[in-house]
Amino acid sequence: MQDMPSRVGLIGLGLIGTALARRLIAAGFAVTGTDIAAEARARLAGLGGTPADDIATIARTCPRVLIAVFDSAQVEDVIEGPAGLLAVGDGARATRLVLNFATCDPDRMVALAARAAARGLDFLETPLSGASDQVARGEAVCLVGGDRAVMERADDLLRAVSDKAFFLGPVGNGAKAKLATNLILGLNRAALAEGLVYAERLGLPADAFFEAARHSAAYSAAMDVKGRKMITRDYATAGKVSQSAKDFALILATARAHGQALPFAAAYAEAMAGCIAAGEGDWDNSAIVEQIRRLHRPPGGG
Repeated sequence: MQDMPSRVGLIGLGLIGTALARRLIAAGFAVTGTDIAAEARARLAGLGGTPADDIATIARTCPRVLIAVFDSAQVEDVIEGPAGLLAVGDGARATRLVLNFATCDPDRMVALAARAAARGLDFLETPLSGASDQVARGEAVCLVGGDRAVMERADDLLRAVSDKAFFLGPVGNGAKAKLATNLILGLNRAALAEGLVYAERLGLPADAFFEAARHSAAYSAAMDVKGRKMITRDYATAGKVSQSAKDFALILATARAHGQALPFAAAYAEAMAGCIAAGEGDWDNSAIVEQIRRLHRPPGGG
């Protein structure tokens, strides 16, 4: 029988959740996971994990649980909803620590953490910077918000799923750091897409130009992750346009709440809306290059 510390729960088995499962299973953890999609649960079984039909099963058997759902509302529901972790009574609930990998509203996570603590459930923000394929390879960076002592209780998990983990202060700071890094990352993707399309219009050979750009002062890690996908139009999903659009809507909303204009973020959000309108919301976020290509004007046009 597996020792209790090696038994972990995983709620949400999409792109990031599946990547987390791969890392945890490879590191020797016994992973029990659930998702609303039956095919996602079957995928976990194929990886060597144990699928569960409901969150209650995880709450009763897993002292530590990783959450990898879509947004703040889903995280709140996973913890506090009628079928959530806290719906299992304190006497029957094994879960005492949750690690939240979703990109969320910082203020809502601060409030959620306080409510969870009152029920004996510690909450740690652990969003990852990196696409799902980078997470699966163990290359992602973890941005931690919470209590240092709680972080120490999750150290083995963080080492299993990330290359480095940075402690950023109390709950709320992890979400803030993820939004700020996503802002920089998204704009790097947008700049790369625009630069590649500009080079195409000028008639530069795509491969030769891309290699030159990668070794120039214009280099960013986005080139390594998304450049070839943009050039070859390979939009197999490592991070969806719709997910990035959700994140940028939250970025813009929190910026407004703090009185800050983000003109480049707003332009990128508008471009992603164009992709979604064109039916590309479930494509990889490198598909932003297609929206730039659609803005082509005839030479001499206004």
